[in-house]
Amino acid sequence: MIYTGGTIGMIESPTTHTLVPFDFNHLIENVPKIGQLGYDIDHVQFDPPIDSSNMNPKCWQEIVKYIADGYDKYDGFVILHGTDTMAYTASALSFMLGNLHKPVVITGSQLPIGETREDGTENLITALEVAAAKDVNGNPMVQEVVISFENYLIRGNRSTKKSSTDFDAFTSYNYPKLGTMDLHIDFNVDALYRPANDGPLDIHDQMDANVGVIYLFPGITEENLRHQLADTTLKGVVLRTFGAGNAPTEPWFTEALTEASQRGLIMVNITQCDNGGVEEKRYQTGDMLAKAGVISGFDMTCEAAITKMMNLFGRGMAKDEVAQYMQQNIAGEVSPS
Repeated sequence: MIYTGGTIGMIESPTTHTLVPFDFNHLIENVPKIGQLGYDIDHVQFDPPIDSSNMNPKCWQEIVKYIADGYDKYDGFVILHGTDTMAYTASALSFMLGNLHKPVVITGSQLPIGETREDGTENLITALEVAAAKDVNGNPMVQEVVISFENYLIRGNRSTKKSSTDFDAFTSYNYPKLGTMDLHIDFNVDALYRPANDGPLDIHDQMDANVGVIYLFPGITEENLRHQLADTTLKGVVLRTFGAGNAPTEPWFTEALTEASQRGLIMVNITQCDNGGVEEKRYQTGDMLAKAGVISGFDMTCEAAITKMMNLFGRGMAKDEVAQYMQQNIAGEVSPS
């Protein structure tokens, strides 16, 4: 178990009455049911535990190191994480942990363990059971990075946080749930990801954070757009477009994108909509973006697109290689076109 911080391990400060990260022993003391599972569990924790708003690529590297160092020793890994950036971490780890054959289960809670009415205990117990689950041949049932939260198991790089208040805080809009947790844990076996080969764990832990997100809105100005595109530190951007991948058709808009593309900036078209994806040829506006050099992100989430781009640049790929791989499925993050 890897404890990074987050609400699941927080406790109310007696002086400020705000929630602050506590330590792992606080979790164990408040969840005696862990002992009833009969598992051999080791744990490590961030020192100090962090609010997930402070999660960053260096933290992801630390998590990957824990997993890589213990990969041959443990059946699976449970990561306790704050909910705010959980989908980003789940996506990032899916690209950093290549050829993964063991479960990496991320969970957290909306209320701290130890409160009278909380969701952390059930989420933690279920995550441990998912990480320990085997198929009929004795192999790990889950062999990918997943989020286990409330009643659902979700592919990590398909996940999005949908609510800041519901216990059912995460969903997957464009891919089926991997499992449901009611009286029993029922796995959707056909939806589970399996690596293409039986080779060893393939670590790609370098992340290049020189990427960005440009969110389109009615009334965006030429000055605003050009200012964002002019950042010379950027290697790539995720362009959050309307509907099926549409954007303004004014000449200045496509000219700005064309100039950025000619400078070598990688631009990936991701819809602002929760459901569905980018269909470049459906409308003239989407086709214009493609002609300007913007590539389709199909039905990827924004979290997956931005972390995938970080990872590809972190691997030292040239820009044309990054553009190529952004449109290919690496870890189950995009549906076949």
